Amino acid sequence: MQDDAGWVQRAIALSAESRAQGNHPFASLVVAADGEILAQAFNAHRIDCTCHAEMNAVRLASAKLPASALRTATLYSSAEPCAMCAGGIYWSGIGRVAYALSEARLLTITGNHPENPTLSLPCREVLARGQRPIEVIGPMFEDAAAAVHAGFWD
Repeated sequence: MQDDAGWVQRAIALSAESRAQGNHPFASLVVAADGEILAQAFNAHRIDCTCHAEMNAVRLASAKLPASALRTATLYSSAEPCAMCAGGIYWSGIGRVAYALSEARLLTITGNHPENPTLSLPCREVLARGQRPIEVIGPMFEDAAAAVHAGFWD
């Protein structure tokens, strides 16, 4: 049985750690159905603009296991995966996504900040266009996830 709430809360805690290390306040982890952590990652925008936390976690998990083995894994994120990250999740084979902060709520926090030009495209819409189903859970714990961003985008 997946502990979605517990893993999403862990992603939120990791996002605070990401911020403390000077990164954008986002974090993600990939967890196997048996509870093994396959990958965890922060946002690394200073290295590469495509190094969102979700993409970094997908890359790490995909290096360990093939897509067929990732079908029962879940990607947990402190914020809803953007369209780019949703595409990466799809191509990786990961079968489930659970997130805290919605893209819509994130936009109210970041506004038009040049380092986070939010795409107004929910991950559910991106993932629904694929040829295989991906379960999406969220948003959850939005207030806690939003608190990590307080003052960051000012």
